[in-house]
Amino acid sequence: MKKISCYLMVLLFLFVIASTAAAAGIQPDSFTLSGIVGGYSFDGKQHLETRPVVGIRGGYNFTKYVGVEALFDYVRTEGTRAGLGDANVYRYGGDVLLHILPDSDLVPYLAAGYGGLTLDRENQKTNNHGVFDYGVGLKYFLTDNLALRGDFRHLVFRDSGETLYNYEYTAGVAYQFGGEKPAPAPVPPPVVEPAPEAPLEPVPAAEPTPGRYKYCITLHIEFDIDKADIRPEYHDEVAKVGDFMKKYPTTTTVIEGHTDNVGTAEYNMGLSQRRAESVVNYLVEKFGIENSRLSAKGYGLTRPVADNSTNEGKQLNRRIEAIIDCAFDVKEIQPPERLCMLLQVEFDTGKADIKPQYREEIAKVGDYMKKYPTTTAAIEGHTDNVGGSEYNMKLSQERAENVVNYLVENFGIERSRLSAKGYGFTRRIAYNNTAEGRQKNRRINAVIDCVIKK
Repeated sequence: MKKISCYLMVLLFLFVIASTAAAAGIQPDSFTLSGIVGGYSFDGKQHLETRPVVGIRGGYNFTKYVGVEALFDYVRTEGTRAGLGDANVYRYGGDVLLHILPDSDLVPYLAAGYGGLTLDRENQKTNNHGVFDYGVGLKYFLTDNLALRGDFRHLVFRDSGETLYNYEYTAGVAYQFGGEKPAPAPVPPPVVEPAPEAPLEPVPAAEPTPGRYKYCITLHIEFDIDKADIRPEYHDEVAKVGDFMKKYPTTTTVIEGHTDNVGTAEYNMGLSQRRAESVVNYLVEKFGIENSRLSAKGYGLTRPVADNSTNEGKQLNRRIEAIIDCAFDVKEIQPPERLCMLLQVEFDTGKADIKPQYREEIAKVGDYMKKYPTTTAAIEGHTDNVGGSEYNMKLSQERAENVVNYLVENFGIERSRLSAKGYGFTRRIAYNNTAEGRQKNRRINAVIDCVIKK
């Protein structure tokens, strides 16, 4: 029992060390290979000592929710009565696994299966039994491929007309390979700095003063199925980018093309590249933007922002996203007699609660809206790409609603003047392949009415 306790303490220590890690969870069409160690307890009627068990597991995940696993275990034990001697115990068979929360880094699951149990006592006849098992397990993913696991199984079988019950409790390491993994985001070109979503016109602070203003612009357009032509209704959107880049000749732009999942991966990679190039060509031909300031990159179907199983989701995935430099105007221009207010709040991974350091910023919005009772505010919630799209859409909505509730409860702002909308990870402002980029994407943007000073 001391050896078993040591094994379990080591695995528990590894779980605690890894508590800050984050990974993608269960991948569909993936294979798994695990090594386990733990304890095995026998029914008292078998008169065998509890002893360590070692084993191996090999599995396949049909979907992120359902998988199967083959197993083989070995226990070396001894009898609890004189004359029984030592015994070798072998367990073999398979389990069906039902994963719960498969997109998270911590994945609980249910297991049930059937197999064989062989008891080989010294100087006695070998006994074989069919055995049914069921239980629970937990995997903690340190990376997309490597996880710690813990399992408990209740084993039920018949021997000499009696029903016997054994117990197995183990911990181990699992390796996951193959499967449908999202393509890693490429390292952005060094000259490109992802820009936050903001209006084209400069928005001064609550008390405007002349000085240095930051001008930013983004582009998001959609395409017809299998087409790379810019639809007429998006010409004005592309024109805003062209006018912006003409006005600020030091800016550069990365045009990113995307597709739905209709067709092969190779076909979609080519189609997404053509879409990106069509926007580049439009900016060059219609606005005279130098080719050296523009780059086109197709990502095919590797970066969906919506579920491809619906027509609406496919339409959202057939898109262009453009990341454009912000420009700074340092002219000493007297701003218009307008009072405006913006709000940006960032969040911890997987959290929707407002961190204390942002309460003062939200208080400025509350005081502003109390002073100007005709103003309204749209609170927009966003996330990084850790977790599934459905999970992140819900999380972003909770973030937006928490800010609305904070303004209502602490400043008495009428709820009718506030709206909350979650966008999940569909409107990133930075690349999600770095911790800094993911932090920027876990945010609230609030768009609040301006007031004209009289």
